[in-house]
Amino acid sequence: MSSLLDIKSSVLRQVQSRQSLRGRREPAAPTSSSVAPGPESKAPRTAEGDGEFFERMKNILQKQESMHRTGRTEGQDNSGTAPPPETVNNAAYVPEKVTKRELDLLYEEALYTVLNRVGVPSQEHATNESELLSYLQKVFDKEPEEHKIILHRVQESKRASYSLKVSVMEGRNLLAKDANGYSDPYCMLGILLGQTPKESEEKKERKFSFRKKKDKTEKRSSVREVLAAKCIQVTEVKPETLNPVWKEHFVFDIDDVNNDLLHLDIWDHDDDVSVAEACKKLNEVSGLKGMGRYFKQIAKSVRTNGTAASAAEENVDDFLGCLNIPINEIPVDGCDRWFKLEPRSSASKVQGDCHLILKLFTTQRDTSLSKRDSHVVIHEKFLSRILSYEHAQVQMDPYNWNGRLSLAAQTVLSLHAVQTDLSPLQQAIIRWRCYSSHHRSQRMCYSFLLELLRTVEEEWDAPSVEGELELSLADSFSLHTDYCLSLLKSIRQVFPCSSTIAISRCEFMLRGLGQIHTMQAFKSVCPFRKELHLEIATLIKKSTVEWYEGTISQYKPDEGNLEEKLRALVLVVDAVCVDVRRAQTVYNKLFSSSVKVDFFSVSYRQLEKLVAADVSTAMERVCGTLEQEGSRLTQPMGETLFELYMSLKTLKLFREFLPLRDAKVLALTGFHEWFKTSIHKWLQIVHEKSCERIRKAVEVDQLEPVHNLSKHSTSAVDVTTCFNQVQQFWVQLAWPDSAGAFIFVTRLTDDVCSAAVFYSEQIKRKVERSQHGPDNKTFTSQLCIALNNIEHVRVFLGNLPRDLDWQKLEQAMEESCGVEGKEQVNKALSTQLYNIDMDLQREAKRMITHLTDKMILDIKKYIQHISLSPDSISNDDAVSPLMKYLDDTLVILSESLVKENLARVLQGLWRLLLRMIFDTVAENRGVSLEFYGRFHFTVEALVEFFHAEGEGLALEDLRNEGYKALEEELRLNKCSSNELIEQHFLERIAQQRMLKHSRFGRISVKCYYEAADQRLSVEVLHAADLIALDANGLSDPFVIVELCPRHLFPMAKSQRTQVKPKTLHPVFDELFNFHVTPEQYRHTSACVTFTVMDYDWLSTNDFAGEAIAPLSDFCRADKPSSHGGGKLVQPLILHLSRPKPSDKPILKMLEARTTDREAQEFVRKLKDIQKSIGEEE
Repeated sequence: MSSLLDIKSSVLRQVQSRQSLRGRREPAAPTSSSVAPGPESKAPRTAEGDGEFFERMKNILQKQESMHRTGRTEGQDNSGTAPPPETVNNAAYVPEKVTKRELDLLYEEALYTVLNRVGVPSQEHATNESELLSYLQKVFDKEPEEHKIILHRVQESKRASYSLKVSVMEGRNLLAKDANGYSDPYCMLGILLGQTPKESEEKKERKFSFRKKKDKTEKRSSVREVLAAKCIQVTEVKPETLNPVWKEHFVFDIDDVNNDLLHLDIWDHDDDVSVAEACKKLNEVSGLKGMGRYFKQIAKSVRTNGTAASAAEENVDDFLGCLNIPINEIPVDGCDRWFKLEPRSSASKVQGDCHLILKLFTTQRDTSLSKRDSHVVIHEKFLSRILSYEHAQVQMDPYNWNGRLSLAAQTVLSLHAVQTDLSPLQQAIIRWRCYSSHHRSQRMCYSFLLELLRTVEEEWDAPSVEGELELSLADSFSLHTDYCLSLLKSIRQVFPCSSTIAISRCEFMLRGLGQIHTMQAFKSVCPFRKELHLEIATLIKKSTVEWYEGTISQYKPDEGNLEEKLRALVLVVDAVCVDVRRAQTVYNKLFSSSVKVDFFSVSYRQLEKLVAADVSTAMERVCGTLEQEGSRLTQPMGETLFELYMSLKTLKLFREFLPLRDAKVLALTGFHEWFKTSIHKWLQIVHEKSCERIRKAVEVDQLEPVHNLSKHSTSAVDVTTCFNQVQQFWVQLAWPDSAGAFIFVTRLTDDVCSAAVFYSEQIKRKVERSQHGPDNKTFTSQLCIALNNIEHVRVFLGNLPRDLDWQKLEQAMEESCGVEGKEQVNKALSTQLYNIDMDLQREAKRMITHLTDKMILDIKKYIQHISLSPDSISNDDAVSPLMKYLDDTLVILSESLVKENLARVLQGLWRLLLRMIFDTVAENRGVSLEFYGRFHFTVEALVEFFHAEGEGLALEDLRNEGYKALEEELRLNKCSSNELIEQHFLERIAQQRMLKHSRFGRISVKCYYEAADQRLSVEVLHAADLIALDANGLSDPFVIVELCPRHLFPMAKSQRTQVKPKTLHPVFDELFNFHVTPEQYRHTSACVTFTVMDYDWLSTNDFAGEAIAPLSDFCRADKPSSHGGGKLVQPLILHLSRPKPSDKPILKMLEARTTDREAQEFVRKLKDIQKSIGEEE
């Protein structure tokens, strides 16, 4: 930071190098020479109009604002246009071609799935077999003959074998069988073998039970009826509960899916060893022999229970309810629901429900593909084929396909998944793999892919994923991540901010990437993958550098001459600003929220560094050229440099969005220093163009109001607009260095003030050129508009401290240079502003003088009318013509002038009237008292007129010095000669009191009054330091003592001391007595005068000086008397003076009274003294 001394010196040089405001003249026309001579310099451009220059400057500033607005609105369009293609040249993303043999096998698998479907179809699935077969024929693009052949082969193949997966989840609201109000429930379940229609009819009236309480009178002849289940499973016993939770799973082979039933009993466990315990051994049974032994044990147990005593009956488990579910009534895709418990007979009492999950699946499939590949691989191939077909059918925005399949496709895929017993997790993984792979060749909706990922995460169970499935999932994650990263490398082209759809796709793509890398599934199958945010940050850096290099290649800032290179750099920086704004307003939100990467910071740091390197190199060359002797900045180059500076400033402003740690060290931190030299030269161009614009504005100005509501003309608007644009240029520069800003603001203020003075001179000249025309009214109107123009500019300049933000500059200087720096700024700038204000007001006063001078003849005529009016005419009639003229004139002026100028004109007119009335009165001294009374009436009427009940001039402004002088003149003229003489002595007394020192010497006297004798005693003691009036350098002084005014003391004669020869310090010590009555000394003008004369026996005595003392100072009862010879009275030192009475109005008035002998005598005496003084000089 520069020191305060350096700043002061720099400012002093700046100010001294420029002309004073009053000495400014029209600036020289700017030259159009090149920045510097050289072979690459272009031919100078023809200087364009100054209005075009400022318009271009305005467009530069508006360009920045336009870029800002565009950045805020980008990505908000709803045009619905398709986003750019998302193509990545990588063979890994191209799907493998499927051979015809593979397609045939896959088609066979699809037909087999449809033909072997069992269970109740879902409402969401297609039920018509022919529709499903027709759909598959379209998917696989099979001709009718080929379709028939494959269909026949499938129909001849072996039917699929099925199994039933049963999950016993829980029960609720079961019947309480124990004394404690609870039960100890468990379940027995198994598959009842298929029955013929006849058997079904015979047994439809009673329910089957694995275990049935034996009726006392009934005897069972065979075991077969009781143990009709081919496989029996049992759950754990849940003690003391009516809402048991088992969550146990069982699988049963199904022989006849059309006739077999699932049977379930719920029992309350009572005895120590019951059927429940026996059934536990089912898991230990192996082979048919074991199974046979197991059924024999169950039969034996039943027969024993059937013949045992009643005591044994008490330990048999209690029945709680049962379920009979036909296999063929289970939905195709399984069921998950509560089943209401049923009684085994009409006499049974049961209650409650049981929650079961049932699912049918195939265990053996007679197809070639199922014998070779896993069900997962087959299902994935099947889905991939269907996706290709379904996507091809999408007509509207295929790039945004949400993956929704047709009803037939959903049915076929669901059938295959159910039949092959694919778990929800397996299905989710297959869907993700197929859709993500399909997306790489035919893009689709990213939000749908995100939903698939969430489904995988919801279903994730790490132990169940291993081997081939694990590898395939890891591969799909890696491929999708790499594919998305490849797209991000070209993010500006693939996901442009101008497309809402593209930005939305980018957002969901990033969310998908973030989802992948936070999933437990991803962490499990891809444990060694690099962290996503590091990959993306590196990718952003590379893509940003590549984009910048592409921009450089597009605009080629290294070709052409210096100005062309700078122009290209402006385009580059503007493109960077647009890109950075997009990064900050659009991309950064996407990356921060989805993948925790600060896209803006990464790209901005890269671009800022690259731009700084290129621009600093170019500016070094510019500065070197400008610093050469005789070099001059051309207007086109200045405009280009200004535009480049503004673009860099815009780019630098984005640093506020950086984290604090990143914003401290940036390559563009001090970029303004590169432009310091060019800014100085640019300001000179701006000043020249401003003066050109002002000159042209005055030339075309018709000096007519801009519109009915304004009182200034077009040039004033042009000038203030020009100044406002200059101020805006500076505000937009936002120079960060306080010392440099101080220098620039000082110069800028000086330039604006200079241009304002230049304008006032130009507009005054224009008005002066038109004043000699025949139409005085037009001149007055133009003069008023010119005054308003100057006032309009003056008021505008009064806002310079606010517009140029002086307060901020003062604060910056105070922070860098202390209080002294702040005071320096305030003093320098305030002085400039004060000077220009004074200059403009002086110009306004000169123009007002022109205006009032035009009124002199008319005013003089009306004042003469007042002075020549006979006494018989009333004062109102005498003054009326003048008042009417003023009223008519001020009506015109008030309509033409702004309030401030009207006040100035009124003040000027008031001064003119006072001066002209004063001159008239002074020229007519010694006339009748009525004459002065009439003019006194005139003055008071004018005061009332100009005050206008508070709407006009203030009374203090009206009663100015001129008014007071006129009032005094009128008052004195109305006085008698004696009153004038008394006034003269009052003024002399006042002057004597103020005299504290004199080069004419001093006199010491004593004055005291004896009231009893009415005697005034005057002792003249001595004098000192008198002036030398003789040739020998001395004087022969004596003192004349006299009571004045003479008309107050008609009987008192003057007395004189003895002459003291050849001395300048005479000692007199003489006493003089005068008879003075109280009535006489009470007059305020009563005084005693001491006139010191130089005795000259050959000629008239010379006047050396005089002093005066008022009688009121010692002729009072409280003053010391003459008792004791005046010893108690202190000497009075009076300084001598030699007044020149010729310039006193009182003497002129007395002199004009030629018929008054006493007045003439008084004047003669004073003139003699003045003549004596004149001869000595």
